[in-house]
Amino acid sequence: MALDVGSKRIGIAVADPTGTFALPAGTIERTNLNADLARLREIVEEYRVRELVVGDPITLAGERGIAAQKMDAFVERLRSVYAGEIHRVDERMSTAQATKTLIAADVSRAKRKRSVDAMAAALILETYLARRRGDKP
Repeated sequence: MALDVGSKRIGIAVADPTGTFALPAGTIERTNLNADLARLREIVEEYRVRELVVGDPITLAGERGIAAQKMDAFVERLRSVYAGEIHRVDERMSTAQATKTLIAADVSRAKRKRSVDAMAAALILETYLARRRGDKP
């Protein structure tokens, strides 16, 4: 499972049972950290997640800025509800790429807003799966 953690929503994607494909699985509308973590715990249990991949917001210059530091703190709190392995994957441009894909598919602006975060999570998961298979990025 992969997460694209934003300030308003958390996009969620899951892999097929063979670990070949990444599929958007929805979003969580963020309210507060404790509620967000409780919902994530439910989803992780529902999908029987063995590994979790979290998008790492590295700056375009390749540096760890304020957003990455906030993500570090989020991942530490995430460990309180998920004891499995957590991987971090550079998420640069994942939301922009997801948006372009949805626009190319002629998805309305309203539907894009609801699905872009899950699509970005799927792109993050695809990156992880490809790396694990040894594919070239």
